[in-house]
Amino acid sequence: MDRIDLFRIFARVVECSSFTRAGDTLGLPRSSVSAAVQELENRLGARLLHRTTRKVAPTQDGAAFYERCVRLVDDVEETESLFRQTEARLSGTLKVDVPGRIGRLILAPALPEFLERFPQINIDLGVTDRAVNLIEGSIDCVLRVGPLIDSGLIARAIGELPLINVASAAYLERNGVPKTPGDLGTHCVVKYASPSSGRLEDWEWVENGVLRRMPMRGRVSVNGAEAYIACCLAGLGLIQIPAYDVQHHLDAGELVEVMPDYRAAPMPMTLLYPHRQHLSRRLQVFADWLEALLQRELLS
Repeated sequence: MDRIDLFRIFARVVECSSFTRAGDTLGLPRSSVSAAVQELENRLGARLLHRTTRKVAPTQDGAAFYERCVRLVDDVEETESLFRQTEARLSGTLKVDVPGRIGRLILAPALPEFLERFPQINIDLGVTDRAVNLIEGSIDCVLRVGPLIDSGLIARAIGELPLINVASAAYLERNGVPKTPGDLGTHCVVKYASPSSGRLEDWEWVENGVLRRMPMRGRVSVNGAEAYIACCLAGLGLIQIPAYDVQHHLDAGELVEVMPDYRAAPMPMTLLYPHRQHLSRRLQVFADWLEALLQRELLS
């Protein structure tokens, strides 16, 4: 087997912590992946992986070799594509994952612009509010909204998404309009549970530069943005939501912003890539386009 192919297979095994999952992402049987790593270890005269029945992890030598492997494979792929992929002829498929409502309201309507500019690039678009594993899913990039857990991925900061406090007009007519957080004791919220952890979020606001939190009562909890907004429209309580998500409801008078001086801290938006020294040119142009789109539609 070609030496670069051995390096590529070894790197994918480290990233997936599994021979089987690495093989699935590369389109190879587990036996071929295992044999490739064994051949590489024999060539190097070093043990690169700790193998157990549940997990595969790099040895100290393997971890050091992995870093060099990744750089070398990326350099080879970049060199091979240097002369054959001008911007006008970029081709291939990009697998992208974004939060559901950003995908539906922002990205999907704008995709014809990108596809017209790059007619040989295809987009495999996933939309979910749950965290996905880029390596196991062979995903080229993912957009995350909110604080990041250290994942070892390459992070590209896009900006901060502002949040507002809203309630339905009917709810406010029944319960009054809160002016400050001190008024919230007589109000209910629609509770939001993190899709990843299931943890119920407290009500938050920034006051004099300090982030404050307060648990709130509420009879309904949800774990998705669509249901969160729907319950608010139904008059079930206050919510904290990105402004773009409910702008048309605000314009129609169905929802009303309250306590504009006591908003939650804005949420960071980050584009994440697998651990690579170089990005493919088609991924670079897509990331640049997506960043410009999000800043124009969500942050301006």
